[in-house]
Amino acid sequence: MKIYKVGGAVRDNYLSISSKDTDWVVVGATVDELVSQGYTQVGRDFPVFLHPNTHEEYALARTERKIGKGYTGFTVYAAPDVSLEDDLCRRDLTINAMAEDSEGKLIDPFNGLADLRAGILRHVSPNFVEDPVRILRIARFAARFDFRVADETLVLMKQMVDNAEVDSLVPERVWQEMVRALAEPQLQLFFDVLESCGALARIFPEIDYSSLRLQQQNDTQVVFAVLCKAVTSIEQLCKRYKVPSQYRDLAILVARHHSFTELTANSIVETLQKLDAFRRPQRFEQFLLAAETDACETLNNALQIVSKIEVAAVLADGFEGAAIGKELQRRRIEALS
Repeated sequence: MKIYKVGGAVRDNYLSISSKDTDWVVVGATVDELVSQGYTQVGRDFPVFLHPNTHEEYALARTERKIGKGYTGFTVYAAPDVSLEDDLCRRDLTINAMAEDSEGKLIDPFNGLADLRAGILRHVSPNFVEDPVRILRIARFAARFDFRVADETLVLMKQMVDNAEVDSLVPERVWQEMVRALAEPQLQLFFDVLESCGALARIFPEIDYSSLRLQQQNDTQVVFAVLCKAVTSIEQLCKRYKVPSQYRDLAILVARHHSFTELTANSIVETLQKLDAFRRPQRFEQFLLAAETDACETLNNALQIVSKIEVAAVLADGFEGAAIGKELQRRRIEALS
């Protein structure tokens, strides 16, 4: 039995960046052998185990064979006779198909290190076309590392679009890759790559990102809201990919109110109410970041002024029921006037 460090941890080490997770491949072992050594099996579709001490993931070396549409249409073979190279060959990109042995020696059968140094995203084998999620992954890696897609890989990606393999993408996987891409430093490249292979119009037909300044933000909800300024139907997009409500709601607010220009006291108070700025100041801050208009400073300053008007004071003056809200609004407008 031999154990190798594989995938992103190896890649990131050569890029001199820290990797959150470390994955391992076990060659020449069986399920029973790992269980007997204290590993806990967690994989349902293929044998993946948690180390008894570090709790890092260890997977038996495996091969995959395409039997149906989509990323779930695979049959998996994991056995002691599967070699390390067999396991690396099923991976998507050469830069992700490198391994290190227990002594730190690099095993690089597909010249991933050369591609890493050249800034190229290249498929490992023709089997790349079997998993449509790889289109999104390669676009995301382009956005993360500012790498270009190899010409021959782009040909395969176009093939996956032309043969409708891309149409079998599961909504949850699309959103999973999308939300990770929103945090990448070169988000524009994510959409550039999708557009270059024809996938953008099939996966995100509502999005026209060409006129937007897609700058990196720590808050992916804000980035999504910025992106949705150019979306023709936010509700349709969010419903199709089961976008979480906090992303959807902020995006809708920004789309409706980011072009706010009527700076009267009455309109400002009404807009602050529509944004729920009094009850949800954190989301209001997100709105200001995403809206990026000249009126944002005015709205923010106005909120600081009208927030000093307390409901308790209105109640103390004897107002009741629906009259409370009306009087509160009147006083807020008066304060701004």
